[in-house]
Amino acid sequence: MKILERFLRPKNTYDMTEWLNLADFLGIDKNLDNDVRSEATYFACLKILSESLGKLPLKLLRKTKKQGVIEARNHALFNIVRNRPNKFMTSTSFWSTIEYFRNHFGNGYALISGYGENIKLIPLDSSKMQIWYDDGKLLSNIPDVWYLYCYGGKTYKYSSEEILHFKTSLTDKDGLSGLAVREILQSTIKGNQKAQKMQNRLYDTGFTAKAVVQYTGNLKDKGVENFLKNIENYAKGNVDVGKGIIPIPLGSQITPLSTKLGDNEFLELKKYSALQIASAFGIKPVQINDYSKSSYASSEAQNLAFLVDTLTFILKQYEEELNYKLLSDKEIRQGYYFRFNTGMLLRADLKTQVESLTKGIGSFLYTPNEARAFLDLEAKDGGDVLIGNGSTIEIKQIGSQYKANSNGSDGSKDPLEIDTTEGGDE
Repeated sequence: MKILERFLRPKNTYDMTEWLNLADFLGIDKNLDNDVRSEATYFACLKILSESLGKLPLKLLRKTKKQGVIEARNHALFNIVRNRPNKFMTSTSFWSTIEYFRNHFGNGYALISGYGENIKLIPLDSSKMQIWYDDGKLLSNIPDVWYLYCYGGKTYKYSSEEILHFKTSLTDKDGLSGLAVREILQSTIKGNQKAQKMQNRLYDTGFTAKAVVQYTGNLKDKGVENFLKNIENYAKGNVDVGKGIIPIPLGSQITPLSTKLGDNEFLELKKYSALQIASAFGIKPVQINDYSKSSYASSEAQNLAFLVDTLTFILKQYEEELNYKLLSDKEIRQGYYFRFNTGMLLRADLKTQVESLTKGIGSFLYTPNEARAFLDLEAKDGGDVLIGNGSTIEIKQIGSQYKANSNGSDGSKDPLEIDTTEGGDE
């Protein structure tokens, strides 16, 4: 076993204290991740995607021959994925956390702990995870992917069957790990951070521009520093009296060096960079409060496009990973599968919901009780029968009603037939 530990020991495990000391010595920023998250657009994109996944109910369904699709409420995994993946987290916070890790680090991981009814899903810190491919067959006769989790000075090894792994759409050259958006758009995000710092400096200075002070004296004079500090305090309004007024000694003159943000297209460039970051995440402009080219109708269309263009890929990946690693081959053959309920994102106003459900009942799509369930109303007696417009028939029955009427049981003729025996017009 020691030889396996030697081969599988992480190569890049450093003491955090050593890193902090080295960063201080070299003058490196030690809070890169926090700085990236402080960028407003980047944070908004993380928030939107995390909350979008967290708000969607994850269901365990089963296909049956007689009843179509039903919720597998009696299955042990139903309550785990729907309500409580582990005793410390709700499903909302759990899936939001996994989605945050997936976007920020490029990969989201969850440990499958236990079996059967005692199974638990535990999120793992993506920054402490390493992926190894055992092509040398050190651990088994079949090459497999192994996950090494470094935590508390120890390294834990998990096989591919023990870890739920969700990655971004762009993977590394090995195809095993995803690439984080913050790494790809590092320069764009840093540019937006610099723009925000510049804006913050303007707030700190009271939006006062730099100025040239002309006075009679020597630059090496010890009083120059105090002289300029007093003028700057008056300019920023840091004094209790004389706010808005800058006193200038006799023989002095102030010439402002005004640099207007509009002349440099500051807002346009900042907005363009924000749209680039949002586009990399698949976020629509209206979702980051950019309504410059949208109306209410187009906003609804963008929300639908967000579901189709962005979330569909993400949800499909989650469902495929859950189906493969949480369900056995026998359960899959029996028709079990996981599915996110995207209807939560497409809920319309009450009037539109009632109209669509009414059409569904009239088209034999829903029973009245199924439609009432969509509106969180209790079921009624006799509401489990399909009803609808009687003019809707099977294609093989077209024309059968006319044949039945032509030779009725009472011997009467079809009223649609033209009778010419009594002098009727042809």
